[in-house]
Amino acid sequence: MTDPARTDQTILRPLRKANREPVEPMYRWAVRLVHALLKPLTHRDWREQGKLPQTGGLVVVANHISNVDPIALAQYLAFSGRWGRFLAKDSLFRVPVVGRILAAAGQIPVQRHTRSAADALKAAIEAVREGKVVVVYPEGTITTDPDLWPMAGKTGAARIAYATGAPLIPVAQWGAQDIMYGKRIEFPKLLPRKTLRLATGDPIPLERGSSEGQVTSAMLNRTTERAMATLTEMVADLRGESPPRPSSTEMGDSR
Repeated sequence: MTDPARTDQTILRPLRKANREPVEPMYRWAVRLVHALLKPLTHRDWREQGKLPQTGGLVVVANHISNVDPIALAQYLAFSGRWGRFLAKDSLFRVPVVGRILAAAGQIPVQRHTRSAADALKAAIEAVREGKVVVVYPEGTITTDPDLWPMAGKTGAARIAYATGAPLIPVAQWGAQDIMYGKRIEFPKLLPRKTLRLATGDPIPLERGSSEGQVTSAMLNRTTERAMATLTEMVADLRGESPPRPSSTEMGDSR
């Protein structure tokens, strides 16, 4: 297993050198602030950063284990050279201060379980076409698996990838649950220092459409299943454990 102290010394370059991609000033300020707060309180075991393409639109899919893991993931992406645009539930945008920061940082609100949810998908597709990185949690929520393994995924990320032709990149994470476990809302447990482990995987293969170029529901489901299976294997590696049996993470119709 990677030594946390050595990891901190070898992979953290100053943000201005690690990431030269244009971004909203608020986003850069927020990442700098988070970095200043987390650096003395956490270790970082960051792996395979070189697999994250440095140019062009991307769709990043990640597992969701904690209310604080978006912070860890955003920091990982930023110091890997890209600024992630997260699809986040719209209620967060109504939280004082937090909402203003999210909006000013170019994040994408999602009104879940409403007709307006399609607007978020359109905004995400447009962002990827503009060359940005859109981050999607395919599970749609923090996992409810008692051991925090990835659950079945929804097809939103696959839809964005097929609509844009952009790479579908898995990023697995583990460790944020030690700060705040699963869906619990509690005071963060920062001491003793926790290790935030994140890794980038190889692109998830996209299938060819029909002779008319149509993307079918079956294609979207298969691609989503591959993404979730890949994330499960990657999380197992970060945890140093065997993944659960396939039946526990089987996918149904994930539309």
